[in-house]
Amino acid sequence: MATKHDYSKEDIRKMVKEENVRFLRLMFTDVLGTLKNVEVPISQLDDLLDDKLMFDGSSIEGFVRIEESDMYLRPDLSTWMIFPWSSERGKIARVICGVYKTDGTPFEGDPRNNLIRVLDDMKKAGFTSFNIGPEPEFFLFKMDENGKPTLNLNDQGSYFDMAPLDLGGNCRRDIVLTLEEMGFDVEAAHHEVAPGQHEIDFKYADALNAADNIQTFKLVVKTIARKHGLYATFMPKPLSGINGSGMHLNMSLFHENGDAFYDENGELQLSEVAYNFMGGLIKHARSYTAICDPLVNSYKRLVPGYEAPVYVAWSGSNRSPLIRVPNARGLATRLELRSVDPTANPYLAIAAVLESGMDGLRNKIKAPKSIDRNIYRMNAEERKENDIVNLPDNLHNAVKDLAADKVLEDALGTKLFNSFITAKNIEYNSYRTQVSEWETNQYMDKY
Repeated sequence: MATKHDYSKEDIRKMVKEENVRFLRLMFTDVLGTLKNVEVPISQLDDLLDDKLMFDGSSIEGFVRIEESDMYLRPDLSTWMIFPWSSERGKIARVICGVYKTDGTPFEGDPRNNLIRVLDDMKKAGFTSFNIGPEPEFFLFKMDENGKPTLNLNDQGSYFDMAPLDLGGNCRRDIVLTLEEMGFDVEAAHHEVAPGQHEIDFKYADALNAADNIQTFKLVVKTIARKHGLYATFMPKPLSGINGSGMHLNMSLFHENGDAFYDENGELQLSEVAYNFMGGLIKHARSYTAICDPLVNSYKRLVPGYEAPVYVAWSGSNRSPLIRVPNARGLATRLELRSVDPTANPYLAIAAVLESGMDGLRNKIKAPKSIDRNIYRMNAEERKENDIVNLPDNLHNAVKDLAADKVLEDALGTKLFNSFITAKNIEYNSYRTQVSEWETNQYMDKY
């Protein structure tokens, strides 16, 4: 995780002076997960620290209408960070902000504010924290002479390969060093299964910080890749015939006595809390898939044969189901959700899976029996006998399931929920009216 600090206003002013910070990036995230920023000169620092900086929210996806566009950006000073890259004219610092209305209340359409609300509800239910350890994957492509991405991968390496097969090693190493300069505790970095595909894992953090870290991570990866003449993409399935990119979420729930998922005397040393939480994750899986896999392209990854999950099930001993229980126990007891891809808005995805699990706790939903054999080798009848259903096979079906789920509406709040569904329906309708190269190749000569 990136190190968090309890900075005061005076700490910030001192660092600005000592580090020659000349510009401020005030960052926030829209409903689709796109990182936005308002860049202001350092002369605006006092207004920022006094919560006086306003911006026009009417052009931000899922925010507000023109007639109610004035909004405030309130900095979370613990997220203050000076970028390691800088210009000759001074450094740039960023701070992640919450979006607030003119009456001083949190804006309901801000995904970060919403996650804070869901975490507050979790604490009222008696839990102290929800920890997330993400495993984001990405591809590196070559760029053309105009700086535009091509479809040419930068290497033909495979899982854990080294140079000369892994030609992205230098870029990946620079990404890791930059992340460490910014306070990240990087645990592993390696080439993934597909050519040109990479994974960098950083230490878990509490849910809000983890979501902030994911957004910062994406920015660093793209920035450093460009310095190497490469284009980094988190698109789930940029090329046919190879594995896509996921972002597995390792999650653990804590109370005052420690890891709430651990019970030394429980089956598999899992607690009733773990089984009920998992029951909620299983029950709402088809609904939160739209949030965790939010693109038309996401469903080109969720197909058999490429290691991504397709079926709603769990196991402690194999990697084909949606949810895996890693072997570690004690304070490291956790559930791993394997369907999420790195285009997901992390604030919405974490809120969705947390609220699904909390629904399992509130209603004591029992997790189904574990599936400890390879589901991909089961036939349809065997899957039916084991109550195994499929994840949605396209964005349209995923959004339909989401729209019918009241628990997920509560997880996002009505404003974000409706904005997300509207945006995704527009996206799918745009996609389905396009004629693809596959269709012309398949049908033009035959018909």
